[in-house]
Amino acid sequence: MRSIILKPLALLIGCAMAGTAAAETPLCTGNVTIGEAAGLITTRIANKSVAGVCLNQLIVDTDAEGANYGSHAEFILDMAKLAAKWTHQGVLKAREGGELRKAAAHSDVGKRLRVRVIAFNDFHGNIDGANLNLRSDPDNLFLTNAAGQRIGVPAGGVDYMAGLVKQLKAGAPNSVVVSAGDLIGASPLNSALFHDEPTIETMNRLGLDFNAVGNHEFDEGRAELLRMQNGGCHPTDANSCQGAAVGTPVPFEGAQFDFLAANVVDTASGKTLFPPYAVKNFKGNRVAFIGMTLEGTPSIVTPDGIAGLEFHDEADTVNSLVRKLKQRGIDAVVVLLHEGGLASGGINGCSGVSGPIVDIVGRFDDAVDLVVSGHTHQAYNCTLPNSRGRTIPVTSAGSFSRLITQIDLTLDTRSKDVIAVSAVNKLVDRNNFFAAAEPIQPVAEISAIVDKYNLIAAPIANRVIGAITADITRTTNAAGESALGDVIADAQLAATQPAAKGNAVIAFMNPGGIRADFIYAGSALGEGDGNITYGEAFTVQPFGNSLVVKTLTGQQLYDLLEQQWAANQGAGGRILQVSNGFSYQHSFTPNLSPLGGHYVCDGSVTLNGTPIDKSASYRVTMNSFLASGGDNFSVFNLGTDQLGGDVDVDAMEAHFVTHAPLVPGAQDRIQKVASCI
Repeated sequence: MRSIILKPLALLIGCAMAGTAAAETPLCTGNVTIGEAAGLITTRIANKSVAGVCLNQLIVDTDAEGANYGSHAEFILDMAKLAAKWTHQGVLKAREGGELRKAAAHSDVGKRLRVRVIAFNDFHGNIDGANLNLRSDPDNLFLTNAAGQRIGVPAGGVDYMAGLVKQLKAGAPNSVVVSAGDLIGASPLNSALFHDEPTIETMNRLGLDFNAVGNHEFDEGRAELLRMQNGGCHPTDANSCQGAAVGTPVPFEGAQFDFLAANVVDTASGKTLFPPYAVKNFKGNRVAFIGMTLEGTPSIVTPDGIAGLEFHDEADTVNSLVRKLKQRGIDAVVVLLHEGGLASGGINGCSGVSGPIVDIVGRFDDAVDLVVSGHTHQAYNCTLPNSRGRTIPVTSAGSFSRLITQIDLTLDTRSKDVIAVSAVNKLVDRNNFFAAAEPIQPVAEISAIVDKYNLIAAPIANRVIGAITADITRTTNAAGESALGDVIADAQLAATQPAAKGNAVIAFMNPGGIRADFIYAGSALGEGDGNITYGEAFTVQPFGNSLVVKTLTGQQLYDLLEQQWAANQGAGGRILQVSNGFSYQHSFTPNLSPLGGHYVCDGSVTLNGTPIDKSASYRVTMNSFLASGGDNFSVFNLGTDQLGGDVDVDAMEAHFVTHAPLVPGAQDRIQKVASCI
């Protein structure tokens, strides 16, 4: 739809004549037109010159974003004022003024309004994009290094994100910036060391409007999350409130955007922890943004962090709020949901989509117009059927600031509802890899804040703690075991083997707690020098979990392993990483084997080659997250004789010291078999 912007006549005349004593009369051909394409109206008014400017130039076409009128009536009124002005000035005859008003009334201008939603998810405090890249096979987003090895496209960083947001806003007079959760938590050291205050401060300056809480928003508990919204210094950590050093207010300013938590309810008050939704008014057209996290949040966060909170069903929560919004006369509804799915086909593909998001959207009220999702760290651009069978857009921008989703909503300004949606995931391109695109200019104010936080964190982050001989990654084999999982489990076992530390004989590590890879120099995954810094180790294990040793029986170990593919673990199961000496076989095939079955081969569970005795007791190491039943591993709660120990990243540092250099794990402890004999 063509956009009509009425420019002040005196201003345009002044611009046309600037720098010259007498402006040349332009060649004004044809007649005055209003609208475009099928809605184009051609009047009988000649497109004449007015002080060096053609009439059709005074009615400027900016068709890229649609007419910026809140209603058709608003456009008619503006055109009536302009027609009256031109008639009074003698530019138009009375008949021509009337025809201009009539053409405006018959046009489509102002009947639709374009609103741009600028969306992302799972930022996880990745304020510095210097070492971030996007690897995406289906889209061939690759560069090669001097050796011809394939590396990812450099992408991300909050300053470059802000630069792209600025570009997207420049073409959209009506816009909003939203996040679908996990804005903070599981963050690199340069944000986590300061309790994610750098993330909040830079997002304030990026222009974020709304953030739906995700599970990681609760990593440091309810009180700390409320501090993120309201501001103030951390009660005990001197690393908080670094504003004087980085150029932000002191004390910590808190979020200048709204956290939303529609399905997170305080059990004592019955009220939501944060507002369930927010409404943004675009020239009289209201759009509601409902924000929430996944219902299963309690099973994947430390229980202490969510004490006294309930997490309700996502679809039931949305549908209940939709009824309230309709009572308020609001029909345009966007859901910001920290839950997602899996799909292939590249950053804008949606092949074989699966996961919780499919069922949740399938239960949504037909009033929901768009879902911005997250949690799975996948990039996709889907349409999924709702409860009425109508397909609605469902997007996700991957993770770590590398992508932003541009979503254009078209609103009917009479019904106030969304009538069309288009979406595309865009690369936060640091090096202008796609030369045809406008280069992103990082926002200098934000770059300066990030640089100053990096400077403060540098003595800790850059300290070398060890070396590796090759990439050690989270990539799993068919059995679900990773080389990095092996290494971490071994480090935790070593830290808890001494009698004073717990006398442990087995260690388990949850795969979701392994957040990055150790990259060797010249690797196909990126550039490195073989040395590992504390900052890199912290990025791999950013939660600061302490190690815990408990006594479990052999039968409980079998039960624990079966919980890896319980009904609440997801289609792929959740395979615990295990320490050296512990081994077993299973017959589970991700996405094929039904959940809830028994897949551990009886008699295959061994310790140092000896079968586990189901009636015997074993000292077992886990992190504090698992120790309280995290990731739905409730068997850990049954352990006895608990003893606390070192912080997990400190155990990893000690392991680097005793294994110099550290080599990848062998991935031979868990065996996948076709069937148990």
